[in-house]
Amino acid sequence: MLLKDIFQQKDRTFSFEVFPARTPEGDIRLIHEILKEFSLLKPDFISCTYGAGGGNRDKTLAIVEHIQKAYDIASVAHLTCICHTKNEIATILKKIVAKGIKNILALRGDYPKDNTNAPIDNYKYSSELISYIRKEYKNQFCLGVAGFPEMHPLSSNKELDIKYLKNKIDCGADFVITQLFFDNKLYFDYVKSVRQAGIKTRIIPGILPITSYDGLIKFCKGCKASVPEEIHNTFAPIKNNSKKILEAGIKYAIKQCKELLNNGAPGIHFYTLNKVEPVKEIISIVR
Repeated sequence: MLLKDIFQQKDRTFSFEVFPARTPEGDIRLIHEILKEFSLLKPDFISCTYGAGGGNRDKTLAIVEHIQKAYDIASVAHLTCICHTKNEIATILKKIVAKGIKNILALRGDYPKDNTNAPIDNYKYSSELISYIRKEYKNQFCLGVAGFPEMHPLSSNKELDIKYLKNKIDCGADFVITQLFFDNKLYFDYVKSVRQAGIKTRIIPGILPITSYDGLIKFCKGCKASVPEEIHNTFAPIKNNSKKILEAGIKYAIKQCKELLNNGAPGIHFYTLNKVEPVKEIISIVR
């Protein structure tokens, strides 16, 4: 099912992001255990990430196809463009069609850490990828894009960043999922600025349940997301106690989700890190 049809039916959606495993054993567990457990939580959709340089491309498509066929849950395939030639993108899209995938999160992507060279004949920006998909496939797909409450790391200012977002919408994107954040004011201010720019599409907040303090700091450093003092003060003293970290992470996410939903957010997209238990408890309370 196209996500835009689900959005017409529901004011709020709850969804999960998963990622392909790095080992064959991990793949088996993801397919046969983790996804099954996630399906029991009845999400409105599940998205699957896509490795830098396309390393997990085939895994991503296989996982998305499996989610749709095994659990009858709408699913979203991430698709990055910067490390693919235009011909490669055309081939990937044909595979997506063949697998019956209807929803794509269209992304620029990052260079692989061990290779900073992108092909010359590529789409440089997600807006170019979106334009190509719309030209070739019209409305066959529902297309999502990323939004950045703290602006994209490569943007010089927030006004320009929102201008780029509007360009992606004007090129044919249907919805936005935000990068993770821990201060809800960032989201509310972002939505206000986006609306003032004339963007009317759904802006779904992306939430990461905290399960590791050191992991969180490393992750946020990589994606340039800020970490509020409240997070440091709460999690640093207990960082070596996994049980307390998990409990505090669930508590913080519940508070964050409730405030977002009570103030108009159209649902929550959980960055699950393939961990079921935190999301299971959070969604049971905030849904």
